[in-house]
Amino acid sequence: MTTRPPTDAITIRPPPTSVPSESMPPPAPVDGGKALIHGKGEVRLDRVLDFVSFVTKPMPLSLLLDEAPKRIASIVQADIVSLYLLEGDGATLVLRGNLGFSGAARGKVRLSVGEGLTGMAVECMRPVSAVQAPEHVRWRPFAEIEGESRYPVFLAVPILGHNRALGAIVVQRGGDRAFKPSDVRLLVSLTAPIASAVRHAQVLDELRDKNRRRTGGGTRKVTLPGVPVVPGRCLGAVAALRRPATSPTRKAGGEDAKLLRWAFETAEKALSRLVGRSQQLGMARDAAFLSNYLLMVSDERMRSRAFELIGEGLGVAQALGTVAREAVRAANGIVGDPFMQERARDMEDLCDALLMLASPDARAELPSKAVLIGDQLTVFDLLVSSRAHPVGVALTERSAGPRTQVLLKLLGVPAIIDTEGLFRWASPGDVVLIDADHGFLVINPSRAEMASLRAERRKEKSSEEEEDEGAFDGDAGD
Repeated sequence: MTTRPPTDAITIRPPPTSVPSESMPPPAPVDGGKALIHGKGEVRLDRVLDFVSFVTKPMPLSLLLDEAPKRIASIVQADIVSLYLLEGDGATLVLRGNLGFSGAARGKVRLSVGEGLTGMAVECMRPVSAVQAPEHVRWRPFAEIEGESRYPVFLAVPILGHNRALGAIVVQRGGDRAFKPSDVRLLVSLTAPIASAVRHAQVLDELRDKNRRRTGGGTRKVTLPGVPVVPGRCLGAVAALRRPATSPTRKAGGEDAKLLRWAFETAEKALSRLVGRSQQLGMARDAAFLSNYLLMVSDERMRSRAFELIGEGLGVAQALGTVAREAVRAANGIVGDPFMQERARDMEDLCDALLMLASPDARAELPSKAVLIGDQLTVFDLLVSSRAHPVGVALTERSAGPRTQVLLKLLGVPAIIDTEGLFRWASPGDVVLIDADHGFLVINPSRAEMASLRAERRKEKSSEEEEDEGAFDGDAGD
C-alpha cells in the first residue's frame, strides 16, 4: 500500500535518467571536433539567449514587467508567470508583472514575506515547488485571481539582490508534470538580469535611503509604488489638488445672484451626467452617494437660503460659507448620527464647488493637463478640478475609502492610490509618469520611458484614425 505525501510537503522531483532533447539538433563540431557551436534550432537555448538579450537592454520598467513573463513562459513551458517585487518597508511582496491572469490583479495582489508559498521562497531565499500547490497548507488564494487552482504545478524562485531578496518569479501550469530540477536551476539563473533591471529602476532602495530627496529638488529619477485603480499610462507636470480660500477673494456685487444661479445649474447638470455615467458603468450602487449630492444641489431650501443671504448683502463666498456652517451645526446637534455628519461634510464639499464655479479663485485653479496629486478625491474635484482636463491622478496612503475608487473611475484617467511617500518626493512642477497598468509613479522619468509612452500614443492615434477611415469607407459604400 502506497502512502500519499502530506499536503504540506514541498517536493522537487528528481531528474529523469535521460532528458528529452526538446527537438534540438546535435551541435555542430568545429576545430577538428574539439569545440562545438550550438546553433539556431536549439529551441530552449534560442529562447534563453533571446531573454538575456532583451532583459539586459535599458528599458522602462513597465516594458520589463510586460515582456519578461512572456519570454519566461516560453522557456519553462508555463501557463502562468508572475513577477513579484519587494516594496515599501521590505516586508511586502506585490504582483507587478504577469502573464495568464487578469490585468486587474497587478498591483493589488500583496503578500507578506513568509506568507504563502511565494512568501516562503523569499523568506528562505530558496526555490519552492509543489505539484498540487492548492492542497498545500501554506497556499494563499486571492479574490483578484480567478481560476488559479487550474494551474496547480507551482514553482517560486526568489530574485536575489546583494544581501537580500528583491522579489520572486512564480511559474505555474496545469496537469501534474512537476518542474524539473533543470527548470529550477535555469529559472534561478534568469533572475539575475531581472534583479539588475529592478535595482536600476530604483523601486526598492530609494524609499529606504537615508539621504532623502528634498521636495521639488533635483532631477534624480525616483519610482514610487502604488495600487492601480484606473489602468493606463500618462505623462505630465505635477499639480496638487486645491480648494478655494476660506476668506472671500472679491467683494459682493450685483452679479452675485446671477453667478450663483448659474453655478447651481451647472453643478446640477454635471451631477446628473455623473449619475448617468455610473449607471452605464454598472456602478450605480457604489455611486449612490452622488444622488445625495444631486438632491442637495436641487434642494429649494438650500438655494433659497443662499439667495436670501446674498440679498442681505453677503458675497457668494460668505453666503455659501454660512450655508455650509449651518449644515455642520445642525449635524453636530444630532449627537451620534453618522449619516447627518457625512451629509454635512458633503454639503461643505458641494458649497466649495459652487463657490469655485460662481466665483473662481485663481489661487485654487489648476494648470491644464496636469497629473493631480493629493490625499483624497471628492465630488468637488469631479465638478471643478476635472475642468482643467487632468491626464492622471496619484493619491497618498490616506486615500482609503469606498468613494475614492468610484470617483477615480468616473473621472476616467490613469489613476493609482496608496502611493508611498508621494508628498515627500513629488512637488508641483515635477515631471512624472503614471503607470497605472502596474501601479507606479515615476518622478523625472528617463528619456526612454517618455519616448516609449509617446510612441504608444502615436500608435493608438494612428489606429483610431484607421478605424475612423474604415468606418467612413464602409458608410460610403452602402
